[in-house]
Amino acid sequence: MLIIGIAGGSGSGKTTVVKKLIKSLPKDSVSVISQDSYYKDNGHKSAEERAKINFDHPSSIEFSLLIKHLDQLKEGNDIQMPVYSYLTCARSKETIPVSPKKVIIVEGILILSNPRMRERMDIKVFVDADGDDRLMRIIWRDLEERGRSFQQVLEHYDKFVKPMHLQFIEPTKRYADIIVPQGGKNQVAIDILSSRIKMNLNL
Repeated sequence: MLIIGIAGGSGSGKTTVVKKLIKSLPKDSVSVISQDSYYKDNGHKSAEERAKINFDHPSSIEFSLLIKHLDQLKEGNDIQMPVYSYLTCARSKETIPVSPKKVIIVEGILILSNPRMRERMDIKVFVDADGDDRLMRIIWRDLEERGRSFQQVLEHYDKFVKPMHLQFIEPTKRYADIIVPQGGKNQVAIDILSSRIKMNLNL
């Protein structure tokens, strides 16, 4: 089993990189774990309190459960990945079953910020993108998927996303084995990463 960590700023194109990687690898050889599924359950908080949650700080993630699940997969056991809603800030009663596969991809903005997570990764990837490009993607995503107004998106970016990116996410680039500039548009970097994975797995 090969565990690949794919980090990068919010809106950097991590999901696109993951999708293209899966497409390039043999069918049913990859399981994906999203850091976003492991946000702490804040469904009990008021709407006012939920609006103040800093999703870009490492303390917002239940890393202990994520690490436990990674270890269980490595031991050959299935896991039940949580389902998290940004609208309610709560975990759903439903879970998503994830089976151990030849390749486990863990993706999320903060996955390289945790030393215990890094220890478990065979390949660490940082998806890099221009700040303006990331902001445009964040605006579209938050308007369409997270029910925020344009003003709320900009306020949230200014208060949380940008300062947390500079403090916690950008510095983790130094831990990466591979940096993918221009996000999902960089087909050459994705092909190199895909070849490396196939080589490691003798595919």
